[in-house]
Amino acid sequence: QVQLVESGGGLVQPGGSLRLSCVASGLTFRNWIMRWYRQVPGKEREYVARIGTTAGTTTYADSVKGRFTISRDNAKNTVYLQMNGLKPEDAAVYYCNAVAARSTATYWGQGTQVTVSS
Repeated sequence: QVQLVESGGGLVQPGGSLRLSCVASGLTFRNWIMRWYRQVPGKEREYVARIGTTAGTTTYADSVKGRFTISRDNAKNTVYLQMNGLKPEDAAVYYCNAVAARSTATYWGQGTQVTVSS
């Protein structure tokens, strides 16, 4: 079955950096658009970034533009989220999301916690 497994979360001070990873299995990774979302308790899940199937197209939420970078390695079935200049408001559970390029199929990972605090 399809699995998305995130890792790389943790505690970081404001201004610090983290790199999240999401390893996919059970699907043909190169055919899937990959996205990162985040969610804090009591709020809706928020879009963070998206990368196309060939990594040629990336988009970002305005709140992270210029600080976060999404990338993918199709040979490793992995999507990354490099987060620099972290702010307390970036603290959330970060989720990896796979969206089929030619259908409505979608899968979610279990999430990884990012805490930004001094």
